[in-house]
Amino acid sequence: MTQTLENAVNFPEEQHFLKRGLSWEQFKAIQASFENVPGVRLFYCDGVLEIVTIGKPHEAIKCLIAALMITYFEVKGIEFFPSGSFSQIIPKIVEYQADLSYCFGTDKPIPDFCIEVVISSGSPIKLQKYKLMGVPEVWFWEDGKIEAYCLQEQEYEKVVTSELLPKLDLSLLNRCILLSSPLEAIREFRQAIQ
Repeated sequence: MTQTLENAVNFPEEQHFLKRGLSWEQFKAIQASFENVPGVRLFYCDGVLEIVTIGKPHEAIKCLIAALMITYFEVKGIEFFPSGSFSQIIPKIVEYQADLSYCFGTDKPIPDFCIEVVISSGSPIKLQKYKLMGVPEVWFWEDGKIEAYCLQEQEYEKVVTSELLPKLDLSLLNRCILLSSPLEAIREFRQAIQ
């Protein structure tokens, strides 16, 4: 019997703090005070500060998703440029880091595709920050499943099939993410997509 991650791991809630009505300058001052604090991310979007702690379950899922996505790109011959969780910034308006981000075809200043792993409750600014940057497609892995959103006429629309990767079976990807063995997940995923 294949053991799934949801059966093997009881995810601890990550700490999540939200503060509205802050200026960009206040955000930058708070951000500076967290500069040497590991496992904490700060996001800012239109006056809203979000502070989230990042734990081992978050990092494990992020790394597995990255391995599965790279496997998919390699098997399908998709030219990709990973940019990880670099800070995406529009000064005075938004600053955040996706967990994973990719450009396709050529490297670009704004990723074509971002993935965010959400262990704690969702954020009120989760799509807004991506919309301000104009990221065409965003996925959230939350509550054990992937939700995909595509930017359509300046608003995100939830979709069941990726527009950028239409042949990728999201239910297969999600099933492999939930396997308790990363090696088994990659092998099963590779076999299914070849």
